[in-house]
Amino acid sequence: MFGSKNKETNNSNKKGGIMPSASPHSLNTLVKGTTVEGTIRCESDIRIDGTVKGSLDCKAKVIIGPHGLVDGDVICENAVIEGRFEGTLQVAELLNVRETAQVNGDIKTNKLIVQSGAIFNVACKMGVQSTSNGVSASKSSINNIVKAGKKASEVQA
Repeated sequence: MFGSKNKETNNSNKKGGIMPSASPHSLNTLVKGTTVEGTIRCESDIRIDGTVKGSLDCKAKVIIGPHGLVDGDVICENAVIEGRFEGTLQVAELLNVRETAQVNGDIKTNKLIVQSGAIFNVACKMGVQSTSNGVSASKSSINNIVKAGKKASEVQA
């Protein structure tokens, strides 16, 4: 029942043979009342309900909760903002700004959703960015300054 084979297997795991890895559905969480200053790098999604001052480099989705505050630079695949953001944000795919959000700074994103009620005072560059040889993967890039409370048709290029 408790043979030597089991002991060998357990010892090999302790010596670093098998290490647990993050599953594709892992979620890092920074809870309300927590403050981080510096650089955060992560491979999986991160939800921020506390405060981050510095830079965040995420290979997945960044969620800033309703009580969250990020002051700095963020690079990610997708983002959902429900709280406050100030700084530079680069989103490879979709940026979703919810009605409770307050966003100030510079934004680069491929796709953008801003819900009614959000405060969105940014310089925004949209579309797939050009490659080094000057060929763009999308029809064109849009470079507008978007102010809260104005319709897209009211914004001067």
